[in-house]
Amino acid sequence: MSHVGVPRGTVRKRRSLALLTAGVLTIPALAGCSSDSEETSRGVPQDIAPAARDRVADGSTVNWAVDAMPTTLNAFQADADSATTRITGALLPTLFPMDATGQPKLNPDYLESAKIIEREPKQVVLYKLNQQAVWSDGREIGAPDFVAQWRALSGKDSAFWTARNSGYERIQKIERGADDLQVRVTFAKPYADWRSLFSPLYPKEVTGSPDTFNDGARTTLKNTAGPFQLKSVSKAKGTVTLTRNPRWWGDKAKLDTLVFRAVAPKDRTKALADGTVHVADVDSTTANRIALALRDGNNGGQPLTHGPGADLTPAAALRSWALANGSDEEQAEIAQAAREKTRKAVAAYGAEQKALRSYAVRKSLEPAYTQLALNGESGPLADDRVRRAVARALDRQELAETVLKPLGLPAKPLGSHLALAGQPGYKDGSGALGDQNTEEAQALLADAGWTRGGAAEKPKDTKAGSEAEKKGDKEDEEKKGTDKAEDKDEKKTDKTDADADKKTEEKAGGADKEEKKSDQAAIGSNDSAASRAEGLYIVGQDNKPGARPVQAPAASSAVLAPSRTAAVQSLALLRQASAVSGDTSAADTAAKVTAQDKQSGGAPGAYAPMGTAAPAPASVNGPLGKDGKTLTLRFVLPSGPGSQSLRGVGERIATMLEKIGIGTEITKVPDESYFKDHIASGDYDLALYSWPATAYPATDGRPIYAKPEPATDGSLLVEQNYTRVGTDHIDQLFDQAVAELDEKAARELMKQADARIWAAAGSIPLFQRPQLVAVDKKLANVGAFGFAAPRYQDIGFTDRQAAGSPADRKK
Repeated sequence: MSHVGVPRGTVRKRRSLALLTAGVLTIPALAGCSSDSEETSRGVPQDIAPAARDRVADGSTVNWAVDAMPTTLNAFQADADSATTRITGALLPTLFPMDATGQPKLNPDYLESAKIIEREPKQVVLYKLNQQAVWSDGREIGAPDFVAQWRALSGKDSAFWTARNSGYERIQKIERGADDLQVRVTFAKPYADWRSLFSPLYPKEVTGSPDTFNDGARTTLKNTAGPFQLKSVSKAKGTVTLTRNPRWWGDKAKLDTLVFRAVAPKDRTKALADGTVHVADVDSTTANRIALALRDGNNGGQPLTHGPGADLTPAAALRSWALANGSDEEQAEIAQAAREKTRKAVAAYGAEQKALRSYAVRKSLEPAYTQLALNGESGPLADDRVRRAVARALDRQELAETVLKPLGLPAKPLGSHLALAGQPGYKDGSGALGDQNTEEAQALLADAGWTRGGAAEKPKDTKAGSEAEKKGDKEDEEKKGTDKAEDKDEKKTDKTDADADKKTEEKAGGADKEEKKSDQAAIGSNDSAASRAEGLYIVGQDNKPGARPVQAPAASSAVLAPSRTAAVQSLALLRQASAVSGDTSAADTAAKVTAQDKQSGGAPGAYAPMGTAAPAPASVNGPLGKDGKTLTLRFVLPSGPGSQSLRGVGERIATMLEKIGIGTEITKVPDESYFKDHIASGDYDLALYSWPATAYPATDGRPIYAKPEPATDGSLLVEQNYTRVGTDHIDQLFDQAVAELDEKAARELMKQADARIWAAAGSIPLFQRPQLVAVDKKLANVGAFGFAAPRYQDIGFTDRQAAGSPADRKK
């Protein structure tokens, strides 16, 4: 996906893009575990070969692979990508980077302290800056930098081309404190996620005017304040080169030079083998190559049993030799050429394998989760009963095992939309929807009118709220159904909300029981399907490489780093508003959480009414139908070579849905159009993509799960809620949480919101995605970082000679 100029105006998008699903790899296991309890949940630890600074040699250069050259060095612009995030992390202040548990942690290199000093009548935060903190030109970091960034990102001046302004619009004023090293920020409205602001912090020379903000920081940063400074950007070489910052006041960077080098995912294996890069996110194929290289290195030089020619049988080898040495000169010439070609391929492969012995694959879980998205805008999925039936047909344990078990990673389904295992506030809220249950799923479909004989019936009028017309039906019919559903919902709102809140509290204990059921029903993974899963497709991200066991085609993506402070927006997301602007269907009314049977013991609407009979297994008797139409959902998947794992997971889901009578029509589309033309525009029923984790769910989660609302022109504004499913009460809980300054109370509100998101069944979290990084074995403090932001100043070689020539490294 090519990037063009960013449109003028502030686009209110807080968190960018999505990533698509899974990969598998057979390499040594990594210990780790997780639990659904907030008090005991633990994430998978990072894998970075940690070493004390005194064990890391001074000097040398490290080459770090990125998918493509950054289109901008301004992290707040819409076309910023993961390369932008990676580079600015080494150059600019991040006041509260995420730590290994996914929490924001004060950075003492820039702050002595930062805290709320007043709550009434206004929230006031006082930042006390590190006395040594200066920009690379020698000027102190201070209030003028904070003021300039606030004005640029507040959204009040459309001359600044910004991708997000969340939080900055709540600031009333910024003042100098008792001295130049104090910054006093007063909020017009309480803002719980104030730690997310001013990261990265740019100098006032960048944010002080629209020209320098929009254009000046795209290709260079003359003034920085990190352990490194920018030396050069070479598009011809595909490199961004950083050198030590001589004015850096913190721990001195161990490396002389840090080079970010653009290497396409498909070229990572060769780049590692020839020493072009030292660090690279890799796909399962490359990771397996490294694992095999390490194994073969311990086999005493035995012939390789893999690679070119490895599948040649003795009989075939003898026949090839006979032809090459036979009397038929023409056949001999052909056979000799083929044998020479194979010989060269074997030699090249063997040389690469020998070079790959210098690397280790660091692995953890990436701070992002993969979900099944159900588009509730129209069609069968506009009925919340059908969405819940889909959700309850899924064996999420099996899907998690398919992806994570071969890696030796904890194979546990994710239980929250708003936190990952190991983060504060994580709580399994899936009990609000219910565990996998085929009979309940079938009963929900029966209650919604989908029966085995329905496909043969003559069409009849549909009831409001049961099924919205598909695209192409008359808009007045859609509006009619919408109005009825909304009128009905308005009358039920107070009672439904009260019931749902009560159920949420009950589910705090009930979820544990549901969890036990899920564990007992866990199914082993299918090895053959697992072996097909090779990559992870990342929608809108171009920093996640090919497949680590996950692959992201660089051509179709723009990167979003795990941290909220680096959240950026791709151009595809900017186009999203116009892509859906002509759609006037009533997705919001179909997303209401209803209470259908409180006696059944589940969350409101999660079960069919008592006495609803489940139809006979549809896999035997054919798909369900209604009004002469079969129940078939459009499952859109990318078709690229890096998306095999995504398609593998999709096929498993399709099989699970078939068992309850739901047919799936899998459509494979080009990677470059997958997000823009299908997810963002709503042209799908089912899809797989992922969201990055955040330390600020109240801020970053709201645009993803907010109820779509009509714009002034009558179109539907979905922000980043590509499922088009939401409720007023979910929005209210986000609004309360973002203004709640008591962290414990804010987390409780987020748990309530998560339970309601589960019950609405627009997004079904499946698993946290794996993370694989190939790293030179002699490098320390770099690899699979998990939640945490890298400490660039600590990265280096434990052996100075390891930074020699590529030839030296291959020995």
